[in-house]
Amino acid sequence: MNPFDFTQVLTQAVDELSDCADMKDLFHQHRQGDPLPSGRVLEDVVALCRAVLFPGYYGHSTVNSRTVEYRIGVDVERLYTKLCEQIEAGLCFSRPAGTDEPACAENRAKAAGIAAAFVSRLPGIRRTLATDVEATFLGDPAAVNCGEVILCYPVIKALTNYRVAHELLQLGVPLIPRILTELAHSETGIDIHPAAQIGHHFTIDHGTGVVIGATCIIGNYVKLYQGVTLGAKSFPLDADGHPIKHIPRHPILEDNVIVYSNATILGRITVGRGATIGGNLWVTEDVAPGARLVQR
Repeated sequence: MNPFDFTQVLTQAVDELSDCADMKDLFHQHRQGDPLPSGRVLEDVVALCRAVLFPGYYGHSTVNSRTVEYRIGVDVERLYTKLCEQIEAGLCFSRPAGTDEPACAENRAKAAGIAAAFVSRLPGIRRTLATDVEATFLGDPAAVNCGEVILCYPVIKALTNYRVAHELLQLGVPLIPRILTELAHSETGIDIHPAAQIGHHFTIDHGTGVVIGATCIIGNYVKLYQGVTLGAKSFPLDADGHPIKHIPRHPILEDNVIVYSNATILGRITVGRGATIGGNLWVTEDVAPGARLVQR
């Protein structure tokens, strides 16, 4: 073979890469007419949610008390339109081939209803985020004001994505909620699964490296520090040796719990109300209310 003629090599590679049987689950076969979720559009969705939830801090910085209703109205309309498209795409993408799941024409109407229901929940999301901002400001002596917290602190960005994603998941939206929280994970280093349940006045100091698993339940007035993992132990296996999914496997943190940096809490255990977990600890058993765990 001519050393400068790589046609045969490239052709063979293309043939092997195009072998559908070899790709197994790595190949998503597109159905004609089905929309596909877009990471770029979902970034726009996040930006619009932040602009609506924190007007003047995100989006148009010139908004004031006379223009805020108009500005939010425009942003909500754009948000609704983009969400309809992406929710429809998520419903179509998650529809298994060869099943009796609704066709995408039906999913379009379903997506419109879900998007409208989500918009109706935005005031509640804002009220909860306001408590998160308050907890973050009061919990950090270095914070100058709440505006600095909203603009600069990664926890508020991550929690905004999480609380939006959690509501969409509660409304039955597939795939899209996980993309939204992974966008925040990439942006902030905070990994919160959209299925986790987190109460009000929640904060994470610094934030980098925090992991909160899907079946976590976190109460009110809880504070985590950087590097905390709320994870699962090794999964139980079924008769075929496959991990058993959809079972509670992450911790429960009751109200007023504090977990310091790089602590690892694993399994379906309960950390009781008002307990404190010191840094760099490995916790796999229940912690009594009010207990204080530290390294000796």
